[in-house]
Amino acid sequence: ILSSMKQVIKYAGYILLLIIIGFLIWRFYNILVWILVAAVISFIGQPLVHFLCRLHIGRIRIPHSLSALLALLIMVILILGLLSIFVPLIVNQAEAIANIDASQLAEGLQGPLQGFSNKLHLFGILPEGQTMQDYLITKVKALVSMSSLGSVLGGIFNFAGDFFIGTFAILFISFFFLKDENMFEEGLFLLIPVKHHTATHNVIVESKTLLKRYFIGVILEVIGVMGLIALALWIFGVENALLIGFFGGVMNIIPYLGPIIGTLIALTLGFTTTIATGAYDELLSTLIKIGSVQLAVNFIDNNILVPLIYSKSVKSHPLEIFIVIIMGGSLAGLLGMLLAVPVYTVLRVIAKEFLQHFRVVQKLTETMD
Repeated sequence: ILSSMKQVIKYAGYILLLIIIGFLIWRFYNILVWILVAAVISFIGQPLVHFLCRLHIGRIRIPHSLSALLALLIMVILILGLLSIFVPLIVNQAEAIANIDASQLAEGLQGPLQGFSNKLHLFGILPEGQTMQDYLITKVKALVSMSSLGSVLGGIFNFAGDFFIGTFAILFISFFFLKDENMFEEGLFLLIPVKHHTATHNVIVESKTLLKRYFIGVILEVIGVMGLIALALWIFGVENALLIGFFGGVMNIIPYLGPIIGTLIALTLGFTTTIATGAYDELLSTLIKIGSVQLAVNFIDNNILVPLIYSKSVKSHPLEIFIVIIMGGSLAGLLGMLLAVPVYTVLRVIAKEFLQHFRVVQKLTETMD
């Protein structure tokens, strides 16, 4: 009986600990997000830190702390450089959308839309008495309202304080993660019994290896897709080719579903840019060009880059990755989709180390051996 009571108390303690940890995660989730982002930055920046540490002039070498600081500064400069290129493009696009004349748009599209409206009425898609012009005017007015520069700036000012605090916290934490790549492991050991330290060390080492390969691969894929889309659209003479390529590349961070979202954004940008310039006769050809380029680049991406990065880098079956992304999206929306693959990778490593006696775990982790 005494032994049973001890077991009950032991498991009750575990449950209480999990509840406390869950509450702390919920209460301080923003701090946890900062730490996770800083960890990702450290994964990407560690190779650069090691490279800088190996540099020397004669017998003079760069100190490790200075290498970490320089690596962080290089990454920040690269990000700011990208923002300096794309933020003005986004602002200009928002202004162009805000200046769209809905009445002029309806007049310019009156001819093509009349035949289209008749077909929609025939199939019962568009209610009788409503024309395609009325429908488009309503949607464009709503789009212009949402895209007005004033509302965008208002939203920026609302979260500016939190953004700058979060950015400073992430950079501060990232520096120490880059300076001491074992800091996270040493902090984790304080919360874990000594008998599990070896297994925990194995989990951390394998997780770092897989995640480092994954994140570096993702960056290369984003740059590749962005460049291909922008170059192809520029060759076809499409306006805002660079901005469309930017969104197409960024959306590819989300495996499988990202290209679909990126294509919808690209078509929307092509549509709004064309009608903002008043070139209504070029609307259809522009959308065909954008759609064709997106389709071709996504075909290259899905058949070459995605299997290489998302399957081989984290050693998972493509179907596993797809299901995990869907689950992440249903739980936490876009953020959940972005974090789904890294979180699943870490969970598989933990399960492999601590739960290998379960057959389902053996099956899910067999490709990691």
